[in-house]
Amino acid sequence: MALTPLDIHNKEFGRSFRGYDEDEVNEFLEQIMKDYEGVLQKNKQLEEQLDMTNERVTHFTTIENTLQSSILIAQEAAEEVRRNSQKEAKLIVKEAEKNADRIVNDALTKARRIAGEIEELKKQSKVFRNRFRMLAEAQLEMINTDDWDLLMDYEVDTAGLDKLEAEEE
Repeated sequence: MALTPLDIHNKEFGRSFRGYDEDEVNEFLEQIMKDYEGVLQKNKQLEEQLDMTNERVTHFTTIENTLQSSILIAQEAAEEVRRNSQKEAKLIVKEAEKNADRIVNDALTKARRIAGEIEELKKQSKVFRNRFRMLAEAQLEMINTDDWDLLMDYEVDTAGLDKLEAEEE
């Protein structure tokens, strides 16, 4: 058990014939008691400071652990966002490629259909041209026949008509 300043103060020594000077011993014990009391107070202060320091260390350790956890969570979240962004980008590219393929296929189909229509129009144009040429040639042939010359040479006797007209009046 540790000594207290009160133990030092109350300590009684036995007397001997050729002992120490009682006043010097008492004065020395008084000085020891004061110094020991100071040491105990300083020790108590240091223990209180140590307790406060330990509390702060514990607090800062908790903050450090929380920050490390937060950093890990933030890194995991960033990684997840990056992975999701890459997946979304891949989906967008695939969708764009599908749309591009569809547009190209639609354009090719339309181009083939239009080319077929053009070929059909060319055929119809040839048929129409041939028919029109045949019609024009037939009409030209009709114009070039001798029947026109015969019609022009044909003379109508209008004297008989004039007579009929006069009778009717």
